[in-house]
Amino acid sequence: MTETRTEGRKFRRGAGRVLLITCGALAREVVGLIEANGWHHLDVRGVDAHLHHRPALIPDAVRGRIREARGRYRKIYVVYGDCGTAGALDRMLAEEGVERIAGPHCFAFYMGNQVFEDAAAADMTSFYLTDFFCRHFETFVWRALGLDRDPRMAEMVFGNYQRIVYLAQTGDADLLVRARDIAERLGLAFEVRYHG
Repeated sequence: MTETRTEGRKFRRGAGRVLLITCGALAREVVGLIEANGWHHLDVRGVDAHLHHRPALIPDAVRGRIREARGRYRKIYVVYGDCGTAGALDRMLAEEGVERIAGPHCFAFYMGNQVFEDAAAADMTSFYLTDFFCRHFETFVWRALGLDRDPRMAEMVFGNYQRIVYLAQTGDADLLVRARDIAERLGLAFEVRYHG
């Protein structure tokens, strides 16, 4: 049995009978659910969250995790939205015989797929933040998109957005401050929705 860290949390890998392959942006919450509920039959293996910047690479990365784990688990599930793969993730999963949780993005997981779909038209000009994105905005968004090198690019990247919608999972006061600061930095209106 090995121990792995996901954003500072230890979790055990190798003893469970079911593997959850999850996006790195969701791993902390998935591990939290497992720990809170004592689901000892579940193991978690993450896929690098930075692949959101190159969604065409997501299916092969997930396929790699599946093939590494095949034969070691009774069942494998994928906890990942389509995340811009335009259906390629689902086609690969069909080839591998593995199911995933339904949903277009991790934001929909936090809101609920139907609520996300119903709000899509009204939220078209919203940039979503989750606890993960608040924690890692500098690295995952600002530097990854080169905005640290040329802050004027922020207008090109965020110019069509009107507000930041923070989908809070934990009620962490520090993350709320970070989310407000991000909205202010980008000159966008701010809204918080608590989803737990």
